[in-house]
Order: sequence, then C-alpha cells, then structure tokens
Amino acid sequence: MILIKTKKEIDYIRESCKIVAETLQLVKSYTKVGVTTKELDLIAEDYIRSCDAIPAFKGYSQGNGIGFPASLCTSVNDEVVHGIPGSYRLKDGDLISIDVGVKKNNFFGDAALTVGVGNISENKAKLIEVTEKSLYIGIEQAIANNRLFDISFAIQHYVEANGFSVVRDLCGHGVGKGLHEDPSIPNFGKKGTGPLLKKGMTLAIEPMVNSGYFKVIVAPDLWTIKTADGSDSAHFEHTILITDKEPEILTVC
Repeated sequence: MILIKTKKEIDYIRESCKIVAETLQLVKSYTKVGVTTKELDLIAEDYIRSCDAIPAFKGYSQGNGIGFPASLCTSVNDEVVHGIPGSYRLKDGDLISIDVGVKKNNFFGDAALTVGVGNISENKAKLIEVTEKSLYIGIEQAIANNRLFDISFAIQHYVEANGFSVVRDLCGHGVGKGLHEDPSIPNFGKKGTGPLLKKGMTLAIEPMVNSGYFKVIVAPDLWTIKTADGSDSAHFEHTILITDKEPEILTVC
C-alpha cells in the first residue's frame, strides 16, 4: 500500500530530510585522499546525533539478516551500494557513493551522492554526471497523475543513451513512516504504466548506474553489492514529495 502523508507527517519527514542533506554535504567536504571510510562514518554519526536524530541505517536488517553496522553506506568504485565503512583509505582516482538515512520524530529521510576523489578519469567523471542528471530527469516525472514507471523510463532512457546501464536488481522506494515503504521504484520500465502518482506521496528515487553491465553480486559480508564485471558504479538519491505542482526535493539544505 502506498501511503499518502498528512501535512504534519510531511513536516516531520522534511525535518529528517534536512538533516540528511546537511550530513551528506558535511561528509562530502571531508571526502579526500587518505581519509578512511570509517572516519567519514563517525563524522556522519556525530552530526546526526547532534541534531537529536538517529542514524537510520545503523542496526537496520533485512528480514532475519545481520544488522548493518554503520551510519553510512560507503561504496567505492565497483561497489554499487551498501558498502560497509572500515579501514579503507580513499585513493586518488576513486569514486565513492555516500548514502545516509536519518530518523527523527519516528519519520525518515534518505539520500545519496557520489564523489570523485582527487583526479578521476574522464569516464568516471561522465558516469557521475550522467547518474546525477538521470536522477533529476526522473524527478521531473514525479508529478500527480503521472504513472510510477514514467520515472523509471526517463532514468533508463537517459542512462542507456549515454552508454551506461541501470542496475535492475535494486530500486528506489517509498519513505517516511518507514525507511523502506511501498512502492518499489525501479530504474527501468515502460512509460505510462505502474501505480498512479498522487499528491502527498514521499518517494526515494535513486538511480544506480554501472559503467559496464547491469548485473550485480553480493559480497561475502552479505551487505555490499558490487558490479558483477568489476566496472565502476555511481549512485544518487533524493527523497521527494509529490505535490499538485512540481515535485519538491526534500533532501536539500
């Protein structure tokens, strides 16, 4: 069931999303050669808790699986999503996807961005640019009375026209009362199909784009998702609100 949020609920979601956006920009400012992904995680958790909020990812589990051990997902190069922060030191030329969720007043916000570390290759720069642009192209379709897969189609069409592939085993989602709600929002699909979009829906739209093939695998840690062919991957995400006009991006400072 796709939830329609009340004004009060939207205000709570907006507050969590603002902390998400601030956290991402703070972590981005520290994302440099030589920094460990664990250091970035600690910066994020300290800031989130200073806002009287809770890191939504820490301890999160899927079914009966092991809980995620950190506040950030830090996914480097061929890691698509759910990378676990640790001792890895960022190197010149790396890509890193930084994904963060926040819970405050029992409502959630969720967003992600990808950063190039130091001097990155032309292909990595293009991958970041196309992935981010595809997110905004998808968001443009998130208007009342459109269909859900209008978002999916727009993302897929733009990404594939630029020579990259969208991950098909992972998707965006509703967000608000829960970190993951209905509907699932794939980054590929047929235009004009899927559930009707309505005012008051809050959605996390998140293209995950590979420079090579779209297939992915799960790492031995049972969390990290990697490209099957070892190619680079980028990831951008915003939580948005469907209104009676243009969509509102909630995860901005």
